[in-house]
Amino acid sequence: MKLNLPLSLLIIASSALINSCSNSSENTHSDYHLGNSVQNNFSEDGITYEKEINLSNMHQFTFGGDNAEAYWSFDSNSLVFQTSNPKGGIQCDQIFVMNVDSDGTPSETPPSRVSNGLGRTTCAYFMPGDSTVVYASTHLGDVNCPPVPERGVEGRYVWAIYPDFDIFETDLKGNIVNQLTDFEGYDAEATLSPQGDKIVFTSTRSGDLELYTCNLDGSNVFQITNELGYDGGAFFSPDGEWLVWRSSRPKTDEEVKKYQDLLANDLVEPTDMELFIGRVDGTDIRQITELGGANWAPYFHPDGDKILFSTNHHTGGFPFNIFMINIDGTGLTQITFDNAFDSFPMFSPDGKRLAFSSNRNNGRTRATNVFVANWND
Repeated sequence: MKLNLPLSLLIIASSALINSCSNSSENTHSDYHLGNSVQNNFSEDGITYEKEINLSNMHQFTFGGDNAEAYWSFDSNSLVFQTSNPKGGIQCDQIFVMNVDSDGTPSETPPSRVSNGLGRTTCAYFMPGDSTVVYASTHLGDVNCPPVPERGVEGRYVWAIYPDFDIFETDLKGNIVNQLTDFEGYDAEATLSPQGDKIVFTSTRSGDLELYTCNLDGSNVFQITNELGYDGGAFFSPDGEWLVWRSSRPKTDEEVKKYQDLLANDLVEPTDMELFIGRVDGTDIRQITELGGANWAPYFHPDGDKILFSTNHHTGGFPFNIFMINIDGTGLTQITFDNAFDSFPMFSPDGKRLAFSSNRNNGRTRATNVFVANWND
C-alpha cells in the first residue's frame, strides 16, 4: 500500500480499525502484544515463523524507528524506503536507499538519505536505471513537518491528505532533478511500471481521490478511475498491462456525506478498503476482494495471476498479515503469521525475494522494520 501518512502512526491506523497506514512524530497506539506469537513458533532463524513456508533466508534490514514501504530497484540490488525515528533525529518521514548483497543480506554500507530533509515525504520508487527515485514531498508548501490531524467523529482514525504533496525526482545524493506534478492539491503514491514507461499516482485534481498515469517526466496525464471513493496505493502488473489498488466505495447517503465532508478537510477514514484491478487504459475495472475490514498494500506475484496484500479481515483488528489471492478473487492463502503487523510486500524484479515490513523481532517495542526473504512458490 502506498502511504500518505507518517510511518510513526502505522500501528495507530491499524489499531483504529479494531474500535490501512501511518501520522505523528511519536507512536501513541494502544498497548498490545508485540512479542513472539503465542500461537506460531519461530524457525531456527528467530524471525521466520514455521508456518511461513513461502519464506526462507529471512534477514532484518532495519532496527528501530518506523521503516516501511521498501521498494526494489530495477536491478534487484537496492531498496528505497521511508523512515522516521525521532530518537535518531528524523522527526518527519524521509526517504533512504539501502543496498542488498547478492545473497539477500544487508550490505555493510549504511542507508543514505535521498530526500532533501524538508517537509514530509512518502512513497518513493526507483526510476529506470536506478540512478534516481521519485517520491512525494510537502516541502514546497512548508519546510516543516505538517501537523497531524486529530481523530474524527467518535474518535475514529483519519488519514491526512496533505494538499502540499507533489511528486519529485531526485538523484541518489538528494538533489531534486525534476518536479513531476504542480497541480493544486494532493499528488502522491507514485509507482512505476516494470516496463519502465509509465507512472501511476493518486491525485485530488478532479475533486476526488483518483488514480492517474503519466509519462516518466510527468507529461501525458491520464485518469484511470472515476468512481466516488479513495483510490490509491496502485502497482502495475509484471507486464505493465494491469493495475491493482486499494479502494473505499461509499454507497449510502450517510457514507457519501461522511466521505465528502472528510475529503473537504483533506482527510480520509481508512476503515473499509477492498482491492480492485483494472487495465492501464481504465477498462475492465473489477473488485477482487470482498473480505471486509482493511485490505491494502497489494502487489502482483511475478506470474501476474496472483496478488499479495495486507489485511485484517481474519481478525477485525489485530493482527495484520500478508495474504495471497488469485486475480479472480479465489484461492485466498495466508503467507505471514506474525501476531501484530506484516505489510508492504514487494517482489524483487527478478522474482527471487520478497521485501516487507513487520513488527516482529522488535523486542516488544513499537518499531516497524524492513525484512527481506527468499520467496518459495
